[in-house]
Amino acid sequence: MRITCPNCGERDRREFYYRGAALEQPAADADLDVWHQHVNLRENPAGPLEELWYHEMGCGAWLKVLRNTASHEILEVTLASDAGLGGAA
Repeated sequence: MRITCPNCGERDRREFYYRGAALEQPAADADLDVWHQHVNLRENPAGPLEELWYHEMGCGAWLKVLRNTASHEILEVTLASDAGLGGAA
């Protein structure tokens, strides 16, 4: 699988660290049931899913990647900061 970093161009996925689905986190003081749902009861779709990837062996940018989980086709890549995800770490 190849990911096109907006800063570095097309790279092999082994240059990146996969964090997971790009989901909004509940507030730190949210109810335990809200956190349980966020951590344990998420959808697991076959198809397009927004994910966070870190360009660990490149520019160090966090990326929001739209990837088809069934085919692994990369549909779109944007900088996480441009997508409003700021401190993705």
